[in-house]
Amino acid sequence: MGHVELDIDTDVAPDRIRAALIDFTERRPTLWPGLNRKEFVVYQVGDTWAVVREGNGGPVWARERYDWSRPDNVTWTVEESGFCQPGSFVSVDVAPRDVGSRIHVTWERHPKGLLGAIMTTLIPLTGGAPVRRSLEAGLDRIRASTVDAGGEDTKP
Repeated sequence: MGHVELDIDTDVAPDRIRAALIDFTERRPTLWPGLNRKEFVVYQVGDTWAVVREGNGGPVWARERYDWSRPDNVTWTVEESGFCQPGSFVSVDVAPRDVGSRIHVTWERHPKGLLGAIMTTLIPLTGGAPVRRSLEAGLDRIRASTVDAGGEDTKP
C-alpha cells in the first residue's frame, strides 16, 4: 500500500479549488494538466457525486467515484483501475487561511500489477512529490483561469 499525506498552502480561494475539483465538464483536462483528454470519460454526475474515468495514458487510468458531500472535502475512490485496487483513494480537504487556502491531501493507493507496485512504492519514498507537482500545476491553471467558483466564465 502506498500512503502519503501532504499540505499545500496557496493563494487560491477554497471555493475555486473545490469548484475545479468537481468540474466534470470538457474543461477538466485543461484545469488539471496531469489528465489525458483521451482518457477522460464522465459516466454519471449527481448532486454530490460523480463517476468518471481519468488517466494519463496506458495502464495509468482509473474509474473513480468522486464524493463532495462534506463541505470542505472531495474524495475520489477507485472502482476499477489499470494500476491500483478498488478502494484506493485520494482525499482533499480545503480550508481557508489568511490569504487563500490550505490543502491537505491523503493519497492512498493499493497496488495492482508491477506498475502499481512501483508507483505505490516510489511516490511515498519521494514524500509525494509527483502528487504535489500535479496539484500545484492544477492550482496554477486555476489561478490563471477566468472561470469563477460557480463555473461561469468571467471574461467580458
